[in-house]
Amino acid sequence: MNLLDNWGFYVVLYIVLSTIFTQFYKISTKNLNNAGALTVVLEMIGVIAALLICPFFAIKFPSDIKVYAFLGLSIIFYAITDRVNTTVRSGIEASTFSMLKQLSTTFMILAGIAFAKEDFILHKFIGAMLIIFSNVFIFYRKGQFKMNRYIWLGVLANIAYTIALFLDVNISDNFNLPFYVALTLGIPAFLICFVERIKFSEIKNEFKKADKKVIFTTGITWSLSIIAILRAYQLQNVSIVAPIGSLTVISNVVVGYLFLNEKDNLLRKIIAGILIVISIVLIKI
Repeated sequence: MNLLDNWGFYVVLYIVLSTIFTQFYKISTKNLNNAGALTVVLEMIGVIAALLICPFFAIKFPSDIKVYAFLGLSIIFYAITDRVNTTVRSGIEASTFSMLKQLSTTFMILAGIAFAKEDFILHKFIGAMLIIFSNVFIFYRKGQFKMNRYIWLGVLANIAYTIALFLDVNISDNFNLPFYVALTLGIPAFLICFVERIKFSEIKNEFKKADKKVIFTTGITWSLSIIAILRAYQLQNVSIVAPIGSLTVISNVVVGYLFLNEKDNLLRKIIAGILIVISIVLIKI
């Protein structure tokens, strides 16, 4: 079997790349001056990485104008997600961010029931509630549920991401896959620059003062991890790929502990991570 047509290869690749991306993104925010400028720098590095591998995938583009319309709308919400998440990542641990990110799965289920009139399925609902419980479990301290502005922003980012996914269902199948990823990173970069009025000099300064190995690793793994998981979804059922892909929650706890000294509430994180993996399995069966 050709390795490049093996869904298992892409899932494992995604877990590795996504874990590296999450950890290095956290490192890249440690000397942050301008969150918007840093987001743009990382996105543009990701665009270049994606464009370089376009020739290795089938060249195709949609002919239906509605596909472009829905893609355009979804990109607006991807831009919001990317920008807000940079601020969120700067304020919470990488392992905690990985768990918080799973809220988008819960929001997708609730959105499907509310707006797409999907059937209420008990085990999916239980899985969604388990994700919420896991996050509450992480942030619960001594009789109090502590929510700071980074957590609230993280919830906002997940809502924006859910809307983007809701608009963007299966659109990637109509494009050359790396080119599609380049679009969903590159156009948000321009939108962020426009809305925040970020000057080229600010982007240049953010790039100059950053650790080049860190930001290039972050940008490259950003785009490649998206390509890997989307390719896995193209080759295998979501019900199989998603639970395995959710193991990034556990891998980020382990790597964060070993390399970023994220040792606070380790047992809580492990329990919450296991519950999230179980919840994804429940949702996808």
